Amino acid sequence: MARVAVGVKPGSKRPGIALRGDGVEIRVAAAAREGAANEAVRRALASALGVPPRDVVLTLGASSRHKVFEIAGLSAEVLRTRLTAAADEESD
Repeated sequence: MARVAVGVKPGSKRPGIALRGDGVEIRVAAAAREGAANEAVRRALASALGVPPRDVVLTLGASSRHKVFEIAGLSAEVLRTRLTAAADEESD
């Protein structure tokens, strides 16, 4: 199981993923209300990593812009590789 620190920008006009130091910044269109942004981030992260959303679990930061997710079935190396590829695709 791999863990990743995520900085969230809810209500973004340009949803996407960017690498920031040891963590990831995820921009989502959903507002930070009633868990909508958390769910959008979880799904965006799952999509970027190529795993089902059920494998992405929010472990810290439910009401914060700084969150930690655990991803089942991925090593830290695979996680970083896939996030780098997702961020690179977006910047093209």
